[in-house]
Amino acid sequence: MKLTAVTAFILLTMNLYAQKVIPLYKGSIPNSIEHPDQEHSEDINGVLIIHQVSRPTLTVYQPPKGTSNGTAILVIPGGGYGIVAAKHEGYDLAERFASVGFTAFVLKYRLPDDSIMTNRSNGPLQDAQTAMNYIRQNAKKYGINKNQVGVMGFSAGGHLAASVGTHYQHPVLPSMTADNVKPSFMVLVYPVISFSDSIGHIGSRDNLLGQGATKQQIDAYSNELLVNESTAPTFLIHAKDDDVVPVANSTVFYDLLRKKNVPAEIYLYEKGGHGFGMNNPTSDVKWVEKVIPWINGTATGNR
Repeated sequence: MKLTAVTAFILLTMNLYAQKVIPLYKGSIPNSIEHPDQEHSEDINGVLIIHQVSRPTLTVYQPPKGTSNGTAILVIPGGGYGIVAAKHEGYDLAERFASVGFTAFVLKYRLPDDSIMTNRSNGPLQDAQTAMNYIRQNAKKYGINKNQVGVMGFSAGGHLAASVGTHYQHPVLPSMTADNVKPSFMVLVYPVISFSDSIGHIGSRDNLLGQGATKQQIDAYSNELLVNESTAPTFLIHAKDDDVVPVANSTVFYDLLRKKNVPAEIYLYEKGGHGFGMNNPTSDVKWVEKVIPWINGTATGNR
């Protein structure tokens, strides 16, 4: 079922904790080519899918008054860099985290396309870094501690979140600093980590870099190669039977984090496949309930 922009907006604002949808950029969008807005949405068996995103936004979910814990989470839905799976990997999670005191920001990021951006490969990362920068620059407005701003991503959104956590030393836009774009923690759910031929998700790689990417380009966006001692604490979730994004993406990243003495945890489901969002129907274990106390400890330095 096709959704008009108005209908999609109504769906967003119906959520209990959705406070505001704001444009990510004021005025012109850097790294953008003038073009008509062709964004459209559809509902596929209850899954909200957004296509052809070229004007990125943040949807802000604030906790009930008096319940904020001062921690913010930038939530990045997946979709193979070809769509944005906005609800079950975005709005649903933001609502859950807002209900327990977090301020959540769901990023609707630009999808790589040579017809709308001058550099397709760094467009999504530019949006994600800009979102992190916005959250920290407006920390007082939202009652957030600047040192408690993390990132969560799913599938290709997990790749983008991991890229935020491993590329922070080189912000895409010169107006931003490493301190403002580096996440305090990362939560990566069935993430694409690598673009290597052996374990990478080639569809995400081709959508982001284009077909025929060089080894240098592939290595630059294979986040396991960029782990160091200052990488943010990370919690990974994956199903062992994922036949879309191999579980090795998470296990390899986890092992490298541990080797660099970075605080890291991982939860692996025996089954569940790919794209289950907040609830894995094959298990009674709710990964969100494991992650919430971990974030509270990690973000506040009490671990």
